[in-house]
Amino acid sequence: MGQGKTTAIVTGGARGIGAAIARRLACDGMAVGVVDLTKEACAATVAAITGAGGSAVAVGADVADEAAVARAVGTVTEVLGPPTVLVNNAGIIRDNLLFKMDVADWDAVVAVHLRGAFLMSKAVQGHMVDARFGRIVNLSSTSALGNRGQANYAAAKAGLQGFTKTLAIELGRYGVTVNAIAPGFIETDMTAATAERMGVDFDELKKLAVERIPVGRAGQPEDIAHAAAFLASPGAGFVSGQVIYVAGGPAA
Repeated sequence: MGQGKTTAIVTGGARGIGAAIARRLACDGMAVGVVDLTKEACAATVAAITGAGGSAVAVGADVADEAAVARAVGTVTEVLGPPTVLVNNAGIIRDNLLFKMDVADWDAVVAVHLRGAFLMSKAVQGHMVDARFGRIVNLSSTSALGNRGQANYAAAKAGLQGFTKTLAIELGRYGVTVNAIAPGFIETDMTAATAERMGVDFDELKKLAVERIPVGRAGQPEDIAHAAAFLASPGAGFVSGQVIYVAGGPAA
C-alpha cells in the first residue's frame, strides 16, 4: 500500500501529454498509476518516475471497457492506495471528412474519450468522496470549438467539457473539483501522425501552426503538465467546472 502519499491515476500515460503529466505529478510527490492499453507500453513512464525516486505502477487497460477499468482502479488502489486524483487523458484520433467517416471510427473515438472518462470517473469517485478530497482533470482540446476533418474528435472533446461542468456541480460538496484542459497545438507523436495522414511534412505543419500562435512557439507536453499539476493540487480547491485553454493565446 501507499505510505500516505496522494495517489493519482493518469490514463494514456505511456507517452506524450499523459507521460509528461504522470512524471510531473510524481515530481509533486504523488504516487502514480500509469494506465494505457498495455502494461508494457507504460514501462518507460514508470521507469522515469521510479528512477527519479518516485512511486508508480504500470497498468494495462482499455478505458472504454467497464470491467477493465474496474480491474485497473483495483490494482492501483491495492498497490499505491486509494486514488484521489484522476487525469482522463486517454485518447485516439480517426480523422476524416464527414462523408468519408465510417461509424466504427465515430464510435471508437467517442468510446475512448467520452465513455472512458465516464467509466474512470465513476470508478474513482467513491474513493474521493470517502476522502472528502478529489481532483479530476479531463483533457479536452481546442478542436472542441470545431476543426475540419474531426467531427468525431471535436464532438467528443466538446462533450468532455459538458461532462466536466456537470461533475463539478455534482461532486463539489464532497471536496472534489473537476476541470478540463484544452490544449492547442502540442508537439507529440499524435500530431506527427496527423501530419503524416494529411500528407504534410510535420515541420511544415508546425511552422504553419506557430505562425498563428501569439506566443510564437509550439506547445510541449510539459506545458499541459504544468496546468494539470496546478488543477490537481490542494491549492486549486476553489477552481472547478472550468475549461482552461492552454494554446499560447486566445483559443476562440
